[in-house]
Amino acid sequence: MPLPPEEPQIHESAQGPRATPASGRTAPTPRPVPGPRPVAPPRPGRPGPMRPTAPAQRTPQDAAVVTPGPSGPAAPAAPAAASTTPQIQLVPASAEGALDAAEEAVDLLLDAGRAPGDVLVITTGDPHPWAAHELSFGEASYWAQHDARDDVFYADAAVADRAAARPVVVVAVNGGPESAAVTALPLARARAGTLLIVCGDSQRINSVLGAGV
Repeated sequence: MPLPPEEPQIHESAQGPRATPASGRTAPTPRPVPGPRPVAPPRPGRPGPMRPTAPAQRTPQDAAVVTPGPSGPAAPAAPAAASTTPQIQLVPASAEGALDAAEEAVDLLLDAGRAPGDVLVITTGDPHPWAAHELSFGEASYWAQHDARDDVFYADAAVADRAAARPVVVVAVNGGPESAAVTALPLARARAGTLLIVCGDSQRINSVLGAGV
């Protein structure tokens, strides 16, 4: 008889612990807790890529900054005006050394790559030895070489008005009457395309050109 009461006790004890674990398992049922998963929604909404589009809007603003640039064209106008008058360089020299200074200036120009046909040399006093030599063959031959523009051309101030304009004009104020310098310097400035080099007394040259050189 004692056996039957023991069996129900064993069944109760067995059911008791099993029921408790079952209840404990029900607690973990909150596994579907979508707490961590809700974090995913913000990912699809990544506004990060949308922000890069903002820089695209900044670019038009930059373009707007460039638009004021059109005012720049006014600057080119200044250089254009500057090109109408040649640059003037003065090489101080005495009347006796003006021709040598002019020759040295020509050598420097040629060494720098200037074409010989771009240079015209005008003398106010004694003619350059080359001019005197070529004129010995006649004026026709002399001026033919001028027209050929193959080499440096040397001309006396008395006939320089017949010479055509060249990019560079070198004047040797090597003596001669005052009228020669007064005529040659303004003429040389008119004939020079980009550069006028004057070799001689600076005070005399400045007084003739009417401006500091």
